[in-house]
Amino acid sequence: MKGIIGRKLGMTQIFLDEGQVVPVTVIQAGPCYVVQRKTRDRDGYEAIQLGFESAKPKRVNRPRTGHFQRHGAPLCRYLKEFPVEDAAGFQPGQAITVKAFRVGEKVKVTGQSKGRGFTGVMKRHNFKGAPGSHGTHEYFRHGGSIGSTTFPGRVFPGLRMAGQHGAQRVTTRNLTVMDVRPEDNVLLLKGAVPGPTGGLVIIQAQGDYPSPITPEGDAEQAQGA
Repeated sequence: MKGIIGRKLGMTQIFLDEGQVVPVTVIQAGPCYVVQRKTRDRDGYEAIQLGFESAKPKRVNRPRTGHFQRHGAPLCRYLKEFPVEDAAGFQPGQAITVKAFRVGEKVKVTGQSKGRGFTGVMKRHNFKGAPGSHGTHEYFRHGGSIGSTTFPGRVFPGLRMAGQHGAQRVTTRNLTVMDVRPEDNVLLLKGAVPGPTGGLVIIQAQGDYPSPITPEGDAEQAQGA
């Protein structure tokens, strides 16, 4: 699966040739470097490990430093594994850039949603709340009764109640790539993606496996170039 690691820079809008306004999320994606190849013969599956954002040597512990040196890759802050059809098409230290993506293709973006802290049922589960009149007194944003009858006389597990909201792994699918800007390592995706500004995100193409990525980081389409 074609993928890359990036950071959410924020949202803006672009104008199409027809004059239509499209909201887009700006993501600084890559360059990422192939750190390790996982093969079916040795590891039982095919995947590549990508590194993102350069790290200072003093910020990387000795075991991880040895891992990067052993595979001939630069020190990186983040590591992420991506499944591929054949890891032999990649080389350790190879750069993966936004050139691997094409305008118009569909991708999915995974990130950590914004943490909202401890919230009530109206904000957390979209409850409508209690009536605002007709004798309602100090009971407007509550969740109502949580029990059953005398039997079984307990609260069932999984009942939607107040609690921790957000700060969870979220994936948004079927986002369209509106623009690719290799000179700035930037992707423009239609719509919103999970996470706050500056949050780490993982972009993966949806569909078939692409052909091997060239040493320059370009992903040639299976039916192109």
